[in-house]
Amino acid sequence: MKKILNFKTLIVTGLLAVLVVVSCKDSFLEVQPAGQLSEASLASKAGLEGLLIGSYAMLSGNGFSRLGSSNNWVFGSICGGEANKGTNAGDYTAINPIQRYESTATNGDIHDTYKPKYEGIARANNVLRILKKAPADVSADDQKRLAGEARFLRGHFYFELKKIFNNTPYVDESTDETTASSITNDADLWPKIEADLKFAYENLPETQGAAGRANKWAAGAYYAKCLLFQKKYSEAKTVFDAVIANGKTANGKKYALLPKYADVFNAANDNHAESVFAIQSAANTGSTNNSNWFDDLNYPYNTGAGGPGNCCGFFQPSFALANAFRTDAAGLPLLDESYNSTANQLKTDQGLSSTAAFTPDAGRLDPRIDHSIGRRGIPYLDWKDHPGFDWIRDQSYAGPYSPKKFIYYKSQEGSLTDGSSWTRGYAAMNYCIIRFADVLLMAAECEAEVGTLAKALEYVNLVRTRAANPDGRVKKNGADAANYVINNYTAFADKDAARKAIRFERKLELSGEGHRLFDLARWGTDATELSAYLNYEGKLLTSALGGATYKATAKYQPIPQAQIDLHKGALKQNPGY
Repeated sequence: MKKILNFKTLIVTGLLAVLVVVSCKDSFLEVQPAGQLSEASLASKAGLEGLLIGSYAMLSGNGFSRLGSSNNWVFGSICGGEANKGTNAGDYTAINPIQRYESTATNGDIHDTYKPKYEGIARANNVLRILKKAPADVSADDQKRLAGEARFLRGHFYFELKKIFNNTPYVDESTDETTASSITNDADLWPKIEADLKFAYENLPETQGAAGRANKWAAGAYYAKCLLFQKKYSEAKTVFDAVIANGKTANGKKYALLPKYADVFNAANDNHAESVFAIQSAANTGSTNNSNWFDDLNYPYNTGAGGPGNCCGFFQPSFALANAFRTDAAGLPLLDESYNSTANQLKTDQGLSSTAAFTPDAGRLDPRIDHSIGRRGIPYLDWKDHPGFDWIRDQSYAGPYSPKKFIYYKSQEGSLTDGSSWTRGYAAMNYCIIRFADVLLMAAECEAEVGTLAKALEYVNLVRTRAANPDGRVKKNGADAANYVINNYTAFADKDAARKAIRFERKLELSGEGHRLFDLARWGTDATELSAYLNYEGKLLTSALGGATYKATAKYQPIPQAQIDLHKGALKQNPGY
């Protein structure tokens, strides 16, 4: 089996775990459940591999909240204004204040977002701690690889904490667990994250024995991303150059954009040439925890046998996101942000029953819209035309659109899905934490910032060329399902023009993939853009967003009160909470 599957760990403190329960089934490690194991009994190659896989397992937030996964569908996408919570006001109410930027430190789901990051860190630290004892059956090459993977994963989890909570307590393999509760969050995490990812880049092999493992080039992409977030553009550019020129997946495929945009999100293609690093998922393994369980709510509502999942109507794309796919006569985005104007906003079936007459919008659109957003009258993968109202739980609360990227095909029911639990919405689709289109667009940012606008243009146009592929468009009755008009940029007039185009391209290409708020925050445009979003969306969805306001302090979630209590006053709360 090619996927990372099921792992569980005994949580000892919320920061550090010493006793570990190892359970997994995977091609690169077959370990039977071993119960609670001491460090001494784990001081072997098999023990270390089990600990390491346990850290990989926390990428999905397994055992914690659906908000705790590294796909960040709530904290990146919903808080970034590209999706609404969806469903209705009474379902999963913990998300209601989060989407309104009214989070509180006592929100249990925010705490259950914080904890799995530290659980992953604890497991990585255990690997590094035991490695220092040089187990006899671990070769020098394996020591280097295991250390590289552990530091890659630790860097990832701290990166997640940095994006969501800003600075949090730093613990590593040398931390004395008896003093962990006195650690403060005064220090900037960036130098530690950068050091871990740089080490991984310099020490991991180019290929691995399993596609789900981090390799040199995944580490390089992540290291460059870390540099980019710190605005170290020249340094990041150097690493991105190497990744683009030489990078390959852990299973040896040269990094490349897939010819068709939709193929990126098809479980049958997992671990493809565009997948730089991904959360691995699997179906029909005996436990739905091995699937992309963190997305099990994010299907159209009440579809019955004629649609996927049959639950639950969360994560509905926003009106503002749909409008952003409008193009001008030249096939370019409306970079003046006029897409929400009366003249340009998409025609929707908001408020109409599924039996009422409705003709989908006939205006010019980027074809990626119909791979990203379920719209009435447009084919919904291989299921049927999206029926609108019948697949929406409460349009007045969440709007008329359905999520579409991370949905399985009808032809995959039962093979790449697991129907053994309360919903059919457990699938084997991986989530790409970083994919090659993301790498190209991050590299384009660096090129623009250092002044090489022609190279930035080349990278952006590579992404747009794939999006424009006629063979990759959604079809209906043998023709394009909508009026798709998309073309490449001919030039960037200056750095500001390049910035605007690159940032908008990230919005279109990566919509619903959990990046948006973090992008806005690092660009410093979050207050302006999200205030405009609320002003527009709040008038359409008054019960969900009416009266909501955004302040710059909302770019970070509050440090959970339970952690402040655990640390006995050593932690500082984020401003605004």
